[in-house]
Amino acid sequence: MSRINCDVINCSHNNERVCYANVVTVGGKSAHSDSETCCASFLDSMVYSHLTNNVNDPQHSCNSITCNVVTCTHNSNNVCNADSIKVNGDNVNLYTETNCLTFKNE
Repeated sequence: MSRINCDVINCSHNNERVCYANVVTVGGKSAHSDSETCCASFLDSMVYSHLTNNVNDPQHSCNSITCNVVTCTHNSNNVCNADSIKVNGDNVNLYTETNCLTFKNE
């Protein structure tokens, strides 16, 4: 299983629902629900094309997740300690329209 599973199909880092960004940042500093979080690393593929090395090799998928959501139980000194996360968003144009479904309020 990849570390970051992503349903935001128009993100330039997404290849077959796996994230290939170098680092993913989850935002939503004082979130109380997953709808108040976001993937701040989202880049619309219509604008940015495919910026990442989109190969279907788990060794190249993103494993680095920074997180500024201080209300999430998975946040440990601004690093996500969840085994994996799931990001979603339908018809996304801006990073604020994405969500981290792994968010768990303290």
